[in-house]
Amino acid sequence: MRLLPALLALAAARPLACADSHWCYDIQAKASNYACLGPSQWGGDCKKNRQSPINIVTTEAQVDPNLGLFSFSGYDKKQKWKVQNNGHSVMILLEDEASVTGGGLAARYRAKQMHLHWSKELDKGSEHTLNKVRYAMEMHIVHEKEKGTSRSEKEAQDPKDEIAVLAFLVEAGSEENDGFQPLVEALSYIPRPKMNTTMNDSISLLDLLPKKETLRHYFRYLGSLTTPGCEEKVVWTVFQERIQLHKDQIAAFSTKLYYDSEQKLKMTDNVRPLQLQGQRLVFKSQAPGQLLPLPLPTLLVPMLTCLLAGFLA
Repeated sequence: MRLLPALLALAAARPLACADSHWCYDIQAKASNYACLGPSQWGGDCKKNRQSPINIVTTEAQVDPNLGLFSFSGYDKKQKWKVQNNGHSVMILLEDEASVTGGGLAARYRAKQMHLHWSKELDKGSEHTLNKVRYAMEMHIVHEKEKGTSRSEKEAQDPKDEIAVLAFLVEAGSEENDGFQPLVEALSYIPRPKMNTTMNDSISLLDLLPKKETLRHYFRYLGSLTTPGCEEKVVWTVFQERIQLHKDQIAAFSTKLYYDSEQKLKMTDNVRPLQLQGQRLVFKSQAPGQLLPLPLPTLLVPMLTCLLAGFLA
């Protein structure tokens, strides 16, 4: 009979242990009133060698002529999007309403959701860094490869690019960003995890992005999701042009959202530490007017033509 109380105690303790061991960011792991697994303890693929985010050294990125313009479908559709606090970030549910092709992607990708990473400090909120510079926020539009749209059977089966994430860095500007304001206002209605709301005003995804003509400048590499289980199936596009928000709009994310239902721990610094680039290559799109080096025989043809013309004259 003594065994029964012991088993009941173990059964009661097990759900509590599971609840206390969910993953979190460093700021939560260090909080005295919180029990969770910080980035150094993440499982799944998080210890593998093709992880994200990384520091992008812009001068070392190799120009890839295949990284051309993107074609955005449905990005201009205005809608009152559903927004939720998922306990780690604020997420907009995109429900396959938009898609993207081009930009060197192997297929059409359907937009699933958009979320952000941020900090209460203006130089600590982005996950990726450019030349070791970290920005106020980073916005991720997450897409999934659409079956039957790959350029070849091999590309259709390639697991390394099952997910395409378009990443936009955010910096503080002098003016309020009107396109972002409906999202900022929605934050007040979802302070606690698992809360949902709908924007009061309609906006399109293009309303959130930099001017379309600047989206030709970007960096590309293969990596992973930046949250557990960190699956290495992401083709990353990190745009060079930054989104600008007023500092008050940026601050709203850290002041209005909480990690916990008791509203004791404000949601901020939801950023995974930088990962090693290792042997991976980072590519960049070709800037307008930038010419790739021509092979020597191609350069010699016009020179020989001019010399011959002068000789015959």
